[in-house]
Amino acid sequence: MDAKTGSIDGGCPVPHDGGVRALLGRTNKDWWPEMLATEILNPNGSTNPYGDDFDYAEAFNAIDYKALKQDLTDLMTDSQPWWPADYGHYGPFFIRMAWHAAGTYRTADGRGGANSGQQRFAPLDSWPDNGNLDKARRLLWPIKQKYGRNISWADLFILAGNVAIESMGGPTFGFGGGRADVYEPERDIYWGSEDKWVNEGVQTRIAPDHGMHELEGPLAAIQMGLIYVNPEGPGGNPHDDEGMARDMKETFARMAMDAEETVALTAGGHTFGKAHGNGDPSTLGAAPAGGDLVAQGFGWVSGEEHGGIGEHTVTSGIEGAWTNTPKEWSENYFRLLLDYDYELVKSPAGAFQWQPIDQKEEDMAPAAWDPTKKVPTMMTTADMALKRDPEFRKISEKFRNDHEAFKDAFARAWFKLTHRDMGPKIRYLGPEVPEEDLIWQDPVPAGTMPSDALVAEVKAKIADSGLTVSQLIKTAWASASTYRKSDHRGGANGARVALEPQKNWEVNEPAMLAKVIDTLDGLRGDMSLADAIVLGGVVGLEKAIRDAGFSVDVPFTGGRGDATQDQTDVDSFAVMEPEADAFRNYVGKKKLAVKVEEMMLDRASLLGLSVPEMVVLVGGLRVLGANHGERGHGHFTRRSGQLTNDFFVNLYDMTNVWKATDDSDQEYVATDRKDGSTKWHATRADLIFGSNSELRAVGEVYAENGNEEKFVKDFVKAWTKVMDADRFDLTYAKYHK
Repeated sequence: MDAKTGSIDGGCPVPHDGGVRALLGRTNKDWWPEMLATEILNPNGSTNPYGDDFDYAEAFNAIDYKALKQDLTDLMTDSQPWWPADYGHYGPFFIRMAWHAAGTYRTADGRGGANSGQQRFAPLDSWPDNGNLDKARRLLWPIKQKYGRNISWADLFILAGNVAIESMGGPTFGFGGGRADVYEPERDIYWGSEDKWVNEGVQTRIAPDHGMHELEGPLAAIQMGLIYVNPEGPGGNPHDDEGMARDMKETFARMAMDAEETVALTAGGHTFGKAHGNGDPSTLGAAPAGGDLVAQGFGWVSGEEHGGIGEHTVTSGIEGAWTNTPKEWSENYFRLLLDYDYELVKSPAGAFQWQPIDQKEEDMAPAAWDPTKKVPTMMTTADMALKRDPEFRKISEKFRNDHEAFKDAFARAWFKLTHRDMGPKIRYLGPEVPEEDLIWQDPVPAGTMPSDALVAEVKAKIADSGLTVSQLIKTAWASASTYRKSDHRGGANGARVALEPQKNWEVNEPAMLAKVIDTLDGLRGDMSLADAIVLGGVVGLEKAIRDAGFSVDVPFTGGRGDATQDQTDVDSFAVMEPEADAFRNYVGKKKLAVKVEEMMLDRASLLGLSVPEMVVLVGGLRVLGANHGERGHGHFTRRSGQLTNDFFVNLYDMTNVWKATDDSDQEYVATDRKDGSTKWHATRADLIFGSNSELRAVGEVYAENGNEEKFVKDFVKAWTKVMDADRFDLTYAKYHK
């Protein structure tokens, strides 16, 4: 697997083996067989109790934001007897909750993160690394109940983390609301194939003597059930310094953080609070998803006589505070880490951790339940990597010597961590959205809505330019189809298909793409290039429709902006390059570790497509000549460039006899059942629409006599959905007036 792209052998960001299930891994029912199968009701209607037309952005904008923050601030020191606060302050607890809500984000497919409040549901609510965060969410319930629909759980998790930092004197960079809740687990996220959690004798996802190239698919965490790495060391080995630093750098990089951000986040987060391992972990009950009815969603209930709360809490198994000032922002983390030598010890729960040698009393931490008592601080093996690894050490010393730089780096890294999956900045709501545009937000300058006269003028010029239907369609598709609903990145807005790295992606046919873009750039006048690219697709599509004998208009909504190369993080966009694209019948030169039809489903899911939308788009793109490099496979038509249903008609023709052309099981040929003459060539991404019963059922509708115009209209609707998928500049504009 390529460490930068997160792909297997340079292939795709989805796991290998196991058919469709490989896209999902083990399900909640696999982990917890007794879970109630509420998904049986999903076909009967929306799972959103507010209804699918509920406008959360509007509701959030009506909230008394100042009062909400004050209520959260008051909560920080309102210790409850059923889950008392360490040091009388819940701040560190809520920082961990927010961090773990956001920290599942990964760059390869944009999935995970805090965007929809998934920490409320299995499997995340029951991951070992999320131990006891169910209590943090219950502590927030009175506030959620008070403000209701005006604040989502997803936003509340992150805002609580921000308020926690501020209440302890720490730095924040801002907050953007707008994360709308979902009401069921997101079942299309692959979390791994393991059948055991971390700490159940499971090795890391890579062998200790190998690199991260062995970590499959889009995964970033080093073991099942972890957010990042095992704090005790790779596979629980506290002596593997090189492996610890390697794991930290790679897993944070897969979650969009560089080395400096990794150090800032680790040190800033561990400036606060303590870890919990002062008890017997063997007495802990099941995680929330497997708990008893009477537990009412609480997990890890201790069977010890004292209840396993307060000073007896066991979460990670590591015990102690990192600093001597655990409920306030300070410079002490780096001082204690770098000034002391450390020895390996075990916590009362049996976890490996590091303790300062001959620690001065003034550098010891107050006991969480008796401020008059002093106890040694500690560091995890992950913390020790910031001291032992040369790259991390250099950054740590920089921050130790320049506290203002550390504050700024932490605030910015925290903001990035908690907002990375929100997409364009225009989706951010509320009074604390920072004015500064950040490169990881993929900024796009505001566009100008072109007049009807300008649209008509540019359309006419494109139609007379000599560009073919195939060229126009392929260029528009290349621009828009990068969108992914997981983190709202990509899409046609910004015209980044004309910039590095996208303009040189093999799937985009760089020479052809450059010709089309140069031509459109010369014809667009005052229209943005982004609009001209999409409008070119409209011109090509309308011609294909007319030539097929139909009269169907293709909608166009302008107003897109053009990004610059300086506004484009090349490395960040590089992970989005497809090694295969079934919509364009493209497979790269590198060996794929997953079937191309599985990758097609994954791409369709990220585009937000339904099964009929995916089916009609593939069928239409084939006859329009959108295949990569003029590839003839799947081009089942004698009317190339016309929008017809020929792909399905000819695929389902029973005079075809299909067979593989070689042992690769990737390409096929159809011969005539009567005379043996060659009729068509196809790939797996073509024949799957005949072999899979569900896809065939939809495809047959489009092949039926009398449904030719339905096919055209459905294609236009699905095409427009993809072209406009990233138009948050239109849908969110009213919230920023």
